[in-house]
Amino acid sequence: MTALHHYNKEKIRLMEIERKFLVRELPGPLNQYENAALEQGYLCIGPVVRVRQEGEKYYLTYKGCGQMVREEYNLPLKEKSYLHLIAKADGHRIRKIRYRIPLPGPEGFIAELDVFTEPGRLVMAEVEFESQEQAEAFTPPPWFGEEVTFRCEYHNSYMSRHGIIDDPANCPPGAFPDAPASADGIPDGEN
Repeated sequence: MTALHHYNKEKIRLMEIERKFLVRELPGPLNQYENAALEQGYLCIGPVVRVRQEGEKYYLTYKGCGQMVREEYNLPLKEKSYLHLIAKADGHRIRKIRYRIPLPGPEGFIAELDVFTEPGRLVMAEVEFESQEQAEAFTPPPWFGEEVTFRCEYHNSYMSRHGIIDDPANCPPGAFPDAPASADGIPDGEN
């Protein structure tokens, strides 16, 4: 989670600037990349208020309006607080494995490749930027597919309410091994 800090006299405001893409094919074996199991639930979707567990870390997040550029505030939570709030979340919980994949080029961009397992199967990548100009100038690598930044059905908050459209075209080969998940939550063959 990176965000650009914008300062004004009253407060520090964090901006999330990102673009989202479906994935045409995997960029190689996923086990070579840093990864974490994520679970998240939504307490509200307008504005977005989310709780997330990422490994042993827990967060409460507020996201303002917008699709490519929007305010985002992340606050750390204790496990007990997370468990209390996730029980109050509306709709489906989102579960996914996030892989952090360095992209070639001098900018040092990182693709966060999410392999969703609940409430349906989907593989999507997002890239965060320091400015809107940088985001607009970004050329996606060949393994990225259709851009879905401006399609609400690919926002996690929407998927928590309406589910994920299980479409084999959005699940590149190798993303979902037939083997059951291992004890660490990562599908066997991926760790």
